[in-house]
Amino acid sequence: MLIDTHTHINAEQFNEDVGETIERAREAGVSPLLVVGFDTPTIDRAIELAEAHEDIYAIVGWHPVDAIDCTDADLARIEALMSHPKVMALGEIGLDYHWDKSPKDVQQRLFRQQIAIAKRTNMPIVIHNREATADVLDILEEEHAEEVGGVFHSYSMSVELLPRCLDLNFYISLGGPVTFKNAKVPKAVAQEVPLNRLLVETDCPYLTPTPFRGKRNEPAYVKYVAEEIASLRDMAFDELAEATTANAKKLFRLP
Repeated sequence: MLIDTHTHINAEQFNEDVGETIERAREAGVSPLLVVGFDTPTIDRAIELAEAHEDIYAIVGWHPVDAIDCTDADLARIEALMSHPKVMALGEIGLDYHWDKSPKDVQQRLFRQQIAIAKRTNMPIVIHNREATADVLDILEEEHAEEVGGVFHSYSMSVELLPRCLDLNFYISLGGPVTFKNAKVPKAVAQEVPLNRLLVETDCPYLTPTPFRGKRNEPAYVKYVAEEIASLRDMAFDELAEATTANAKKLFRLP
């Protein structure tokens, strides 16, 4: 069994076949699934799916790209949802300097506000980092995010920064890019992360692993991520699956 720790099956790309997508995941031995809501419509849908399926759980927060749209009421709702029995973490939150919709200072302020919510509610944090590594790490350290810990989703930083991330009490999650032929950094990270701090994810419908690259990603494909990591670490797939599943259950306090 595997747990896909980061999905967007609440996205419009799954509107026509989300039920079948969930069933394909179960048939592939992928259950439970964690569904990430990062703005009002996707939070609504994540909660709806989590309430409808026993083996689906939600992660809710406000995405940095849309930080400029986040209101005090949105933050209050996120904080209230931390007590929902099917909400297991706050995210995905962080910084994204690739897109310029939201100014850096607005993103940083919202990031700090949401870390504070996570600390008040004792919930782990799911980090989104795109082209903002130095500021993400500095803010996590300044805000003492190690008190709640969390996961660097779709980890894209260097091997050299792993110790700093681990010292923050965070897990490292790898997805489709680790299967890409020339993805030297994710492959090196996969070999270096301590087994007890490793998670797997799809980030579907994005970052589809080989051999389905170019098509819509889905939770069943997390198997290809785990197989590649097991191969890179020269260990049995079953051992890797057992460890990453145990890690996910521990971090997200899954039954």
